[in-house]
Amino acid sequence: MAHQKRKALVIARIEIHRSDDVYEYRVLAEGDLLFDDTGFTSVVHCLVGAVEGLPPEVRAVEVACGGIVSGTYPLQVLAANADQVAQHAVNTTAAVFEAMQG
Repeated sequence: MAHQKRKALVIARIEIHRSDDVYEYRVLAEGDLLFDDTGFTSVVHCLVGAVEGLPPEVRAVEVACGGIVSGTYPLQVLAANADQVAQHAVNTTAAVFEAMQG
């Protein structure tokens, strides 16, 4: 009986950064840059753009905004709830930065 080699399922990382009013993202998997883009107007637009370009072996995504990880989400949950995930990322980043000031 032949064994098929299963393709490893991957958790990708989406890193979102803001410079003035422009947002950009980088998508990494296992430390390697897969792709990136810039010129977005919001965190949610970055998430949508990043998810659209993910390869099929990616099944979950870790979201980081401003260097702060806000969570790891199954890909289908992120795709269906990009607005809520984006808001959570913004809120988490703001709360961590506020805590670091005090």
